[in-house]
Order: sequence, then structure tokens, then C-alpha cells
Amino acid sequence: MNTNKSFNTSQLVILGLMTAILLLMAYTPLGYLNIGPLAITFNMIPVAIAAITLGPVGGAVTGAVFGLTSFLQCIGIGGTSAMGVILFGINPVLAFIQRFVPRFLDGLLLGYIFRGVQKGINSSAACFVTGFCSAFLNTLFFMGALVLLFGNTEYMQSLIGGKNIILFVCGFVGVNAICEMISATILTGAVGTALCRAHFVSAPAQRQARA
Repeated sequence: MNTNKSFNTSQLVILGLMTAILLLMAYTPLGYLNIGPLAITFNMIPVAIAAITLGPVGGAVTGAVFGLTSFLQCIGIGGTSAMGVILFGINPVLAFIQRFVPRFLDGLLLGYIFRGVQKGINSSAACFVTGFCSAFLNTLFFMGALVLLFGNTEYMQSLIGGKNIILFVCGFVGVNAICEMISATILTGAVGTALCRAHFVSAPAQRQARA
């Protein structure tokens, strides 16, 4: 009984810490490096760490916070996203969906990805894989929603310029996505490994025993 209570308290502390770090990054220059219409974002890293330590629920909660702060930038709260302002002007509801849903899904899926990968390889390697997936899925979902929801608008058509959609996405995210994937893989892997060694992350056998 005391052990479970202590474990739950640790989970709440980690969730609060990751949320606080995410908010700090979202509302300071630490979280974004603006280059052109897109920004290199490091905010998926706390989301990935929450997913590793707390599972899909923790990932979904922090992913939702990330998505909400991203949407608020469309109206100038916590910084301004040049693209977000334009998309909000076109359709505020679709802008919310495009900014919020991809980050929520990213966090949710990362929890399952870590648990699935952890069963096949060691926890440390699973942390690095989860870090890579956090940036990869963030880019995939974000750009997928952008094209799906706003692809037919005059703004997006001017950016696409008649190119093949896949070529457009690859060229548009380019260096940004590569930087995000490298940083997320290294930092999430390092922090996740430290948390595993400190026993903040349960091994598959331990989860099954508690269940």
C-alpha cells in the first residue's frame, strides 16, 4: 500500500515537472527557434519523457498542454507563430484542430511506442527510439493536418506552388525536422536512460506484477 502510494506520488511529481518545463519552454525562447514560416521546436522532448515515465496517459496530458500552447501562439499568447496567425485568420476552428490534435496524438502514441519497443530491446534503447519518434510523429501529424485541413486554401496553394505534396512537405520541413529529430533523440534518450536507472520507469515485468 505504501509502495503504490509512493509510486503514484512520484508519477504526479514527474507529470508536474514535465508540464512546468513544457510551459517554460513554450513561453520563452527555449522552446522554439523561428526560421521562416515554421519553427524548430523542442517542446516534444518533455512530452516524450512524460510518455516514457507515465505511459500513454502522461504523454497525452503533456501533449495536450503542448498543443494548447501552440494554438495560443496563433493569437499572440506566449509568442507569435507567423503561420499560426494566418491559419487562425482563415479558420479558427481548423487552426485549433491543426495545432492541438497532432500534439495530443503524438504524446498518446509515444507512451505505447515506448512500452512496445521496451519489450523487445532494453529500456535505454527504447528511450532513444521514443525520442526520435516524438519529433518524427510531431512533424508527420502537424504537416499532415496542415495539408489536409488547409491544402486547398490560397495561402497553402501559394506555398505548395504546384509541387507534389510529398516533395513539398519534405522541402518545407527540411532542416527543421532533421534538427528536431536529432535533438529529441539525444536529449530524450539521455534523460530517459537516467530515469530508468533511477527506477522511475517500470520494466515490463514490474508492470505485469502490479497488474
